[in-house]
Amino acid sequence: MLNGLDIEGDSLLHRMPVRGKLLTLFAAAIGLFIVADLRILVPALGLSAVLCLSTGIGLREAFRRVRFVLFTVLLVAIANYAFHSLHEALVVFSRLSALVLLAAAVTATTSISAFMDEITRLLTPLERFGFVRAADVSLAVGLVIRFVPEIFARYGEITDAHRARGLPVRPLTTLVPLIILTLKDADTIAMAIDARGFRRH
Repeated sequence: MLNGLDIEGDSLLHRMPVRGKLLTLFAAAIGLFIVADLRILVPALGLSAVLCLSTGIGLREAFRRVRFVLFTVLLVAIANYAFHSLHEALVVFSRLSALVLLAAAVTATTSISAFMDEITRLLTPLERFGFVRAADVSLAVGLVIRFVPEIFARYGEITDAHRARGLPVRPLTTLVPLIILTLKDADTIAMAIDARGFRRH
């Protein structure tokens, strides 16, 4: 498995409390989806990029972390251009890209355990009314943050292995081993959770 996604540093986001970062990210997401003016969205995108790089993550590493998501955002923008207009495509691209970079900045400055602890604290009042199990939700969020980059890394390893053997990289020949490896990792994690009695009442 990959090491933690957070990096050491002393930036503004590093010093900011986890709850403050999550609430700021939530508020920024709402604001970005309310606004449809490129005169606001484009500077917001630039500010998000600056904020992400200010964490000390580095341009290469930042691009490596968000490239797959940004590629998906680009596809969505192209679809909006095809079915709506260029303006709508630019709005969608600026909005989603800014949100992705903000999320990457928060992830780079917050450990997974800190995420899980804060989510557990935030959801504890709802648990008292029987709506959710705070520990289960925080575990799910932690696993997603931890597991998604690992899937992308596995995919990169599989495609590199294909190229090294002179084989063409095709969806069928890469997705099948990727699914098998992902399920194997998921099974290993599930056994580790059961062995530690995490979900035991």
